[in-house]
Amino acid sequence: MFCRDLIQAYFAENENLFDIDKEILIFVNDEIIKLEKAINYVIQPTRYYIDNGRNSRIKAILKSYNYINRLISKDMIIGDQFNPSMLCYSLLTTWFSELKYENNSKEFIYFTIYPYGDIYDKLLLNLNNDEYKFLNIAMLEKGESIMLKLD
Repeated sequence: MFCRDLIQAYFAENENLFDIDKEILIFVNDEIIKLEKAINYVIQPTRYYIDNGRNSRIKAILKSYNYINRLISKDMIIGDQFNPSMLCYSLLTTWFSELKYENNSKEFIYFTIYPYGDIYDKLLLNLNNDEYKFLNIAMLEKGESIMLKLD
């Protein structure tokens, strides 16, 4: 649920603050659209969680959402540069691939075969803009740290 909100923030931001190759931007946008479709397929609309907040399972989901949000907000300073797409990839990769959560679910299968390697190559290795590369590394580290704390 948190990743869906990150994706919406990514598309709402729609700023290119860095000098990044157009091919990479198109690639990232296409991958984010695919990821959003997959997320929307496996989770309910936001209203469902709000309306059913008394259910113990939903309550745990909302508590985790708030915890993740609090950790990110605590680390971020207003005006800090932020890459929601890389943070989203890092959160999901850590949760599914590294921590192996939900390993009996269809979501686990999808998110573990998702082409994170291609994305990391594009956003970390194949960049000419060092400032953007360092931002992506920071988002990667932040996502891993948050998921390890949630674990």
